[in-house]
Amino acid sequence: MADKAGGTAGKPASGAATKRKVASAVRRRTAARRPRIPYTADEIAEIFRRFAVQRPEPQPELMHTDAFTLLIAVVLSAQATDAGVNRATRGLFARADNAQAMAALGEDEIREEIKSIGLYRNKAKNVAALAKKLVEEHGGEVPRGREALEALPGVGRKTANVVLNTAFGEETLAVDTHIFRIGNRLKIAPGKTPEEVERNFLKIIPGGFLRHAHHWLILHGRYVCKARKPECPACIIADLCKADEKTTDIPARLQALPVTGAGPQARPLLPAD
Repeated sequence: MADKAGGTAGKPASGAATKRKVASAVRRRTAARRPRIPYTADEIAEIFRRFAVQRPEPQPELMHTDAFTLLIAVVLSAQATDAGVNRATRGLFARADNAQAMAALGEDEIREEIKSIGLYRNKAKNVAALAKKLVEEHGGEVPRGREALEALPGVGRKTANVVLNTAFGEETLAVDTHIFRIGNRLKIAPGKTPEEVERNFLKIIPGGFLRHAHHWLILHGRYVCKARKPECPACIIADLCKADEKTTDIPARLQALPVTGAGPQARPLLPAD
């Protein structure tokens, strides 16, 4: 039966109308998944711009010379400080700085070299197995793919992200305890798990800043936005920060003095910056 407009009762909506409805539904679902944060896009861009000025070429503080030694150092860094790992790997890498030599060294000798760091027994087992797998399946080379990296003993998503970013220049973000804290404390990328914080940071970090965002956030958390007591007077984003614990709105970039709490890779930001 025709309706008053000349159409047919019960006729389905046109293809274009259906596509619009689907697109609208997708936008609503995406918006619902996106965390509500108290920052504008311009504020977020300014935060990362300042990080970029403060540390133009940030470097990891784990001692390494190539992708293999970086991979081993990151595997060993779980629940250990970078300084502690560096002390342990100094002797380890002097004896074995490639997969073939590490596999030949064996679990017992590796354990002796790294026994000063936490979980050293399990880590020695993983490093030995990791080196053997690299030799047998990858010709001794560290694979560039995430799936292959995460298939190695002792390597999870965070470790893979560090290697992909630092060794191979990929735009990944490894969420450690510092980045997890910053994401939640600053309310900029909140999440209940490291994976959730990672996803939320990746949604907001502006293009052009993602390559070094991992190191900027780690170093900021390590030297300024510390776990027990953040050093807000030394913070270059104090005026933009929305953390409840914040103690000042005056950013260090407005002080013509060295940023004493910003760590060894930082330089002071002056008004001209």
